Amino acid sequence: MERGPSHQTWGESQKEQDGSFVMNAQRKIHSHSTAARVVGLLALVVTLFGVAGCSKLKARDLLNKGVASFKNGQYDASIEDFKQAKDLDPSLLNARLYLATAYATEYIPGAPSDDNVRVGQQAVTEFQDVLSVDPKNLSALDGIGSILYNMAGTPFDPEKYNESKKYHQKHIELAPSDPEPYYWLGVIDWTLAYRGNAEARQAYNLQSPKKQVKEADPLPDKVREQFTQQYSQLIDEGLMMLQKATELRPDYADAVAYQSLLLRQKADMSDNATRASIEKQADDLLDKVKEIKQRIAEKESKS
Repeated sequence: MERGPSHQTWGESQKEQDGSFVMNAQRKIHSHSTAARVVGLLALVVTLFGVAGCSKLKARDLLNKGVASFKNGQYDASIEDFKQAKDLDPSLLNARLYLATAYATEYIPGAPSDDNVRVGQQAVTEFQDVLSVDPKNLSALDGIGSILYNMAGTPFDPEKYNESKKYHQKHIELAPSDPEPYYWLGVIDWTLAYRGNAEARQAYNLQSPKKQVKEADPLPDKVREQFTQQYSQLIDEGLMMLQKATELRPDYADAVAYQSLLLRQKADMSDNATRASIEKQADDLLDKVKEIKQRIAEKESKS
């Protein structure tokens, strides 16, 4: 009998059913495999977040532990805690800042040993690490300015003093109402001018053994001209910075004291008539320093 197009044998029908079953089974397997991968991926993400969360918590615990050690003067122990906290959570900025501060605290100004110099350099590196994350961090800017100033004294290094000034100038750009950076610029300018003055006197005395110039004596004319040419701009800058500091903080006794010291450097650039007038200004400022300190002491005694 001839079979029509719509009729199927039992074998053909069974093949179609089998094929349909396989396709459905493959779909289910594929669906189950995808779900398993998604579940696995979610589990991995949760695990990673859990590990990260634990690391952050541990980092904060180490930071607190380091702060306690730091306050107790256990700087070596605090450094290790801050280093671990920084490694566990690089986003924990305070760990970086405390680490730099701990190194800076361990540095001894004027001690020229290799170990001490290495500690100072490490402090600078760690403060710079803070600035790499937060370029406007005033504590880091001040920290580098301070440690460079201390490192510049022994051995005397004018380049380090000038580098220190750059960080204080950056502070002024970011926070022009803070008096401290103006003060430090004035201090550095005085330090450089005073050193130049002392070296000029020493050089003259070596060449003129029979006519020595003491520290309080006026400079000989030729030496005065050279000193003026080299340091007049620096001294004027320093006086301007200290004046700004005292405008922002009228009871800033240290700033007033350095104004007096810089005026004495300015007096060494002047002829005898002008010199006396400038020295009188310097003396008046010293009297003002005494008044400020006395006023502050009286206020504290009443509080």
